[in-house]
Amino acid sequence: MAGGAREVLTLQLGHFASFVGAHWWNQQDAALREPTDVEEPPGELCPDVLYRTGRTLHGQETYTPRLILMDLKGSLNSLKEEGGLYRDTQLDSAIAWQGKLTTHKEDVHPKSPHQDLLSAEGVLSSDGIWRVKSILSGKGPTPLTTAPTPKPLVPIEGGIRVWSDFLRVHLHPRSICMIHKYNHDGDAGRLEAFGQGESVLKDPRYLEELEDRLHFYVEECDYLQGFQILCDLHDGFSGVGAKASELLRDEYSGRGIVTWGLLPDPYSLREPRKSVYRVLNTAFGLVHLSVHSSLVCPLSLGGSLGLRAEPPVHLPHLRYDATLPFHCSAILATALDTVTVPYRLRSSPVSMVHLADMLNFSGKKVVTAGASIPFPSAPSQSLPDILVQLGGAVPWTPLSACGDPSGTHCFAQSVVLRGLDRACHTSQLPPGMPVPSALHLCTTGEDVLALYLEQQQPQARSSSHLLLTPCTVVPPYPQFFSAGLSPRGLVLDGPPTKAAVESVPVLGALCSSSSLNRALGDLANELSRLDLRRWASFMDAGVEQDELQELLQELHSLAQCYQAGDSLVD
Repeated sequence: MAGGAREVLTLQLGHFASFVGAHWWNQQDAALREPTDVEEPPGELCPDVLYRTGRTLHGQETYTPRLILMDLKGSLNSLKEEGGLYRDTQLDSAIAWQGKLTTHKEDVHPKSPHQDLLSAEGVLSSDGIWRVKSILSGKGPTPLTTAPTPKPLVPIEGGIRVWSDFLRVHLHPRSICMIHKYNHDGDAGRLEAFGQGESVLKDPRYLEELEDRLHFYVEECDYLQGFQILCDLHDGFSGVGAKASELLRDEYSGRGIVTWGLLPDPYSLREPRKSVYRVLNTAFGLVHLSVHSSLVCPLSLGGSLGLRAEPPVHLPHLRYDATLPFHCSAILATALDTVTVPYRLRSSPVSMVHLADMLNFSGKKVVTAGASIPFPSAPSQSLPDILVQLGGAVPWTPLSACGDPSGTHCFAQSVVLRGLDRACHTSQLPPGMPVPSALHLCTTGEDVLALYLEQQQPQARSSSHLLLTPCTVVPPYPQFFSAGLSPRGLVLDGPPTKAAVESVPVLGALCSSSSLNRALGDLANELSRLDLRRWASFMDAGVEQDELQELLQELHSLAQCYQAGDSLVD
């Protein structure tokens, strides 16, 4: 591949995973459409890591996600399984059979009111005209045509039912793989237990289809560094993810496998049965995924992995609705877009394998994530001033449902700060002014961030990256930001602005810490107290009693890896 990009193949397994994925790909797409006449600073992101080039049947160049997506029947709404990018309408209309035809027609899903606008690739100009791209390509400037926009661009959030309602990116025909034996909607035929998910990829139909798609994408890569899996943990897709990660480990030994276990907010799961299934699926998923993956990170806005109801996390500058998957998935996608920066850099990237090796040791393959969205920066405020103002508080909000990280011991961490102007990276104190801290003596922003992390966790192994590029949050990203932010996501002192936020600075972190000792231990203790005779249907879906006992032992063993007394030297 041009430029020697270290390619990554993404797998999205489950409906909430695809909510997060839709926002993720929308953000990648929005970043691709930034003006190209601005000189690109070194060390920024390489889109070829995630995207592939191709051509349609008519020779039109395409630039689509390197993606395999698995979801259930009824989850696509009006989006076609094969996509619309490579479709040849002339071939569709040609029917060789001349005999009698009988047509069987299913009810057509009503088209989302957002899809007409989102499928018209382009940008909304300041004059209110939607500038539509006439050729789909991520390479260089693209001719634009104009079309009036009769509908508002921002989606009506209450009307979003499925992730395809707001996906604005064309997918390759080999991306979407539907599991037709289970339903997305309704009370019957649901993929709700870990054992059911495992059985999906024991079925030769689905296993062969996944293997075929893997071979298609992998064989065209020159420097494949590995796979990132976005996987629902709360339902049967935890079993699908476990079998998929096992397949990848067996077939592609030596490649990185980074798994993001996704959990919707538990407040949307009010029924006791779903709550118990959620905990069981999460536990089985984490244990099995940690065996086969290089690194596993649960992602959630909830406060706990267990049954006890905890309020969703608070992000000071966001007014999000924790009951809306559209909102929760947007926040997690922004965090994901930041913490994955190390293996997506254009210059001096850190491979997935090296990132995992840096974060995991002594069996610590599970990590937690955190983010500050947006990072609280005021106009003209320097990074040393911001960090000193934070004091000893943890500078990010936990996003792994493992409780408050304050007072916990950090073994290793990878931290990314993006979106601050270069002029703000270091202190600009006038001559003769007293120096408030050692951070103000640093000559580069990278040194400021590295010294701050060393001060906060002096015994931790730390890696940090500082980028100029912010996270793009243009529609259909939800506009749930507080009124006190500028269009660039900076905290304003003056009256509230009515301008929409278009980008935000973000601080993101992956941490191996002692908070996992408590979270995984509590999860094991909750499971040991469950009366499984009340939940026999979960066991009937393909899990044996001895497997549950083995699970409890594995959870306790995993929790013990994160005792605060451990150190880097074994």
